[in-house]
Order: sequence, then C-alpha cells, then structure tokens
Amino acid sequence: MTTSSSFDLLVRAGRVVCPQTGRDTPGSVGISNGLISAVDPPPESTAEQTLDFPDAVLLPGLVDLHAHPACSGSKYGVDPDREFLPRGVTTVLSQGDAGADNWAHYRAETIEGSRTRVRMAISISRHGESTDRPCLDDLDWLDVDACVQAISDGGPLIWGIAVNCSRASAGAGDPRMALDLALEAARSTDRPLLFGLREDEDWAFAEQLELLRPGDVVTYTFRREPHGIVAGGRVRPEVKAAREKGVLFDVGHGMTSLDFGELEAALAEGFAPDTISTDQYERHVNSTPQHDLPRTMSKLLAAGMTEADIFRAVTLRPSQVLGLESEAGCLRPGAPADLTLLAFRDDAATLEDVHGETRPGGCWEAVVTVRNGETILPDGTSA
Repeated sequence: MTTSSSFDLLVRAGRVVCPQTGRDTPGSVGISNGLISAVDPPPESTAEQTLDFPDAVLLPGLVDLHAHPACSGSKYGVDPDREFLPRGVTTVLSQGDAGADNWAHYRAETIEGSRTRVRMAISISRHGESTDRPCLDDLDWLDVDACVQAISDGGPLIWGIAVNCSRASAGAGDPRMALDLALEAARSTDRPLLFGLREDEDWAFAEQLELLRPGDVVTYTFRREPHGIVAGGRVRPEVKAAREKGVLFDVGHGMTSLDFGELEAALAEGFAPDTISTDQYERHVNSTPQHDLPRTMSKLLAAGMTEADIFRAVTLRPSQVLGLESEAGCLRPGAPADLTLLAFRDDAATLEDVHGETRPGGCWEAVVTVRNGETILPDGTSA
C-alpha cells in the first residue's frame, strides 16, 4: 500500500476480487501513471477522477485465451479495441490468425497498434487464417522452419503454436502430419500448443491426447458428443489421464463448441475447464445478445461452475498460462492498471448454448474496463 493519498484514478466497488490473493471484499484501487498504486488506499485519498460502483464486482482485467483479434488479414479477425476491450477483456490470445508469412504485418498492425494486450498462438500454416481455404488444407503450407523463424522474431509476443486438427480447419490435409509438424516446431522453440482435437471417429482421442505434453492447451472442450470430452455422460478416461499429466483444457465457445449437457456432465465429475474463452470472431460482430467473455462466464455459472473458479479461469489462470503473471490477472501495486467492472443483470437475455438449449440465470455485463489506467465504457468511449 502506498502512503500517497492522491491518484490519477480511484475506483471503488462493492466487491473487489483478486483470485491471486484470495480477497473478496468491498474496496478500492488507486491508479497513477497507468499502474496500480494502491489496493484499498486510505479513506481520505483523493484523485483527479473517482468512479463508484457499489453494485459491481471489480476484477483484474479479463484474459480471453482463445479468440480472433486481428485488424486485417484474417478471415475470422475482429478489431480487439472495438470487440474485446469495451467488454472487459484487456488481454487476448489470437488462435492462429497469422502464420509466418503474415506475422510481421500482424505484429505491427494488431499487436503494436492496439490498446488491448494481444498475444499470438501462431498458426503452423504459413498463411494463418488469411485464405478462404481451411488453414491446414495443403501440406506445403505447413512449414516448420518458417514457423520457428517467426517465433524467433516474435519472442514473447508469440506464446505458442496453434494447430486445429478438426475437419473444419484441416480440410483435405492430414491431421496427423499437421500435429507432428506443429510438435516439431514447438519442441524447437520451447512453446506450447493450442490444439483442437480431430473428431474421434477419424482419429481416436486417446491417440491424439497421448501426443500432447504438459502445458499444451486443448480448446473446444465442450463440443456435443461424440466430438467433445464426454462420452456416455462421463468424462472420457483418456481426457482425465491427459489432465493428470498436465495438459490443460479451455472452453473455446465459438459457434459450435459449448453444449450445456456436456458441460454439466463434466462439472458433475469435478472436471471444470482450466480457462474460459470465447473463440469470438467475425460472425459474432453485432450478435444479439452480444457474444463476449462475460456472457460466456455466465453460461458456465448457470451450468454449475462456481463463481470463484470462473473468476480464476478468466484472470489468474490464463495469465499464468501465458506467462504474464507480472502484467495481468492480479491486483498488485506496481502492475499495469488493468481492471474490469462487471454488473450482474438478472433481466439479461436468455443464456443459450450453440444448439439453442437454454438455462435460467442472469448475466454479467461489463460496465467499465480500465486498461493501463485508461477507462473504457461498453460503447468504446472513455469514462
């Protein structure tokens, strides 16, 4: 705690929650020069701007571990400052929007040109998602040397390698070869994979999961049976074995990958996702209701995941996965001032999975986002 009583911005909330420290009490955060200066500063503290949200929960800025931030060059891409930041997400990982051939452009335009903190899971395909064809459609596109060179250039901006072996992304390509080449590049660069499973009837889940390593992340976890982790109402034993060896499991909601029945079956066995992500992309723009991370969190809550686990899965845990613990996912003096304020709306639009199944319950909505000390309202303007 600082002894200073004057800040650029002071944010008070009915609940201030930090999964890293375990706190969940009313409180305030003082911000100066884009950094958190104090958590619960003295009551007499003053600020150039003060925001009071007695009915909201203040969290570290949300982290979306699988989405499609891209200002251009990706058929799935959306502007992160328009589609993520106003809805509470201060950090987002791109799932393969760029490959080696267009990495430099992506870095300059989207990573360096955005207020949102963007990191990359680079596609094993040289083209990323820049063509109309599936990204793994042609074996000649899968270039280990080019991928390794791009990672060398990108350094910490490239977290890992994206390889989605599902039919939709593999197209006519061989998913086994795609995974082999992605693993080769991953081993050469000491990077994890963000992996989409091939449908089990094409390639046994057990064989795919056996190839993954501790720290690799499986996304699209809760697809409807037979394409998800549940079979016959139970989590597949090979999935449990993969988690035991350190493979992580992410939601990756998207247009096809959240089924309430699968999710509830998994949660009933204590198999909650490690991270919650949206797979938000171009088709979600102007959706009604708007698809975003707070609404995805709300669906997990309606299915039975605890609030504490949900908050952890969108703050501390994904920041740890990304190696950003010092920058994101916590409320700590000296860290970048990234905050999300959420209000829970009991009268929000109905919660639906990708098949139109509904569950009762309200919905979290972002009321203010703070990124590096700058306040952003849901309409994208500053508070």
